[in-house]
Amino acid sequence: MWAYFFLAGMITATWASRIPAVKSQAGLDDGALSVALLGLAVGALAAMQVAGRLSDRFGSGAVMPVAAVLGCLSLAGPGHAASLPALFAALFAVGAGHGLIDVPMNVHAARVERGYGRPVMAGFHAAFSIGGFAGAGAGALAARAGLGAAATFWITALALLVLALAARGPLLPGRDHAEAPAASAPPRGRRPRSPRPSPRIVCYGLAALCAFLAEGSALDWSSVYLHDDLGASPALAAAAFSVFSAMMAAGRLAGDRLSARFGPVAVVRTGGLLAAAGLGAGLLVPTPPVALAGFAVLGLGLSCIVPQVFTATVRHDPGRAGRNLGFVAGVAYVGLLSGPVVIGAIAHLAGLAVGLAVPAVLALAVGAGATVLRPAGERGGPGEAPRRPPAPTP
Repeated sequence: MWAYFFLAGMITATWASRIPAVKSQAGLDDGALSVALLGLAVGALAAMQVAGRLSDRFGSGAVMPVAAVLGCLSLAGPGHAASLPALFAALFAVGAGHGLIDVPMNVHAARVERGYGRPVMAGFHAAFSIGGFAGAGAGALAARAGLGAAATFWITALALLVLALAARGPLLPGRDHAEAPAASAPPRGRRPRSPRPSPRIVCYGLAALCAFLAEGSALDWSSVYLHDDLGASPALAAAAFSVFSAMMAAGRLAGDRLSARFGPVAVVRTGGLLAAAGLGAGLLVPTPPVALAGFAVLGLGLSCIVPQVFTATVRHDPGRAGRNLGFVAGVAYVGLLSGPVVIGAIAHLAGLAVGLAVPAVLALAVGAGATVLRPAGERGGPGEAPRRPPAPTP
């Protein structure tokens, strides 16, 4: 399972690391590139809904290897795009590949977690972050060596294709909700469940949207804030997202132990408050060292929110795990993709510091509403770890 999270992170980061080369190859300006990038978003959002239904019907273990093969091969497309329409289509395929991988791998991770009877989701998401580091590093090395974007993408795609095929053996067979408690099915005589997401699933989607919006803001605006607003050197400004990513990976590596000890409510509540405090400090004390530390704390605070939300989504209704997770992930990606644009618009009107206050407030809201992650019918204080029945190790 780790291999698929690593693979997904590496595909995304490898593409991102060679954007300047692809932009130049296709002869695009910034405006045209932003249009092409919409293909990435549209492809991901559309594929997530399809992936959810496929996972519910055939099982995530059957869908994931096929999705990973398609995702790996899609990476090669942008390297051959020589115009805006060609790049839009290529990025639509990359986004669709990512969406097809994202949903079944998270559904399967939740199934593995249920089998172990203890939290493991954050560790899987740490593998995604590590894959991002590896992809960015591979792209940087390829650029330094004078390797073209097409060659970079093909080498990475083929290497990851081998990994995807080699990692399919340990996947759990069968449909994911076959292990779910019988109580999850609707009682006899009652109307079947509505195809629409339940209010709780909508809340999970909003929480994931807030977390992804804050993450996208750090990706697009952290270095700009340090360099343009605070006068940091280009090297120091570039380090902002690096420390954010490093602390996010570190937090996810520790997240499963924290969740097992304190429960998801306490982890998400503390994470939201920590993220808001870190970013808030960086905005209230406008100096490069404090801002750099603030983005690091933001990454640490956000690190375990999405893994806990995804786990809660799958656990809420195992029979609809794929569709529910497709909805939540789709809403989350709306925040990731649109949030930086909104912050840019606010920055144009009132300054970047005011725009960056938005994700700080949303992180605070996620922390305040963390009780929605407590399973229905479970009692206990916010710091009480969830009681899960023992289950055999898969």
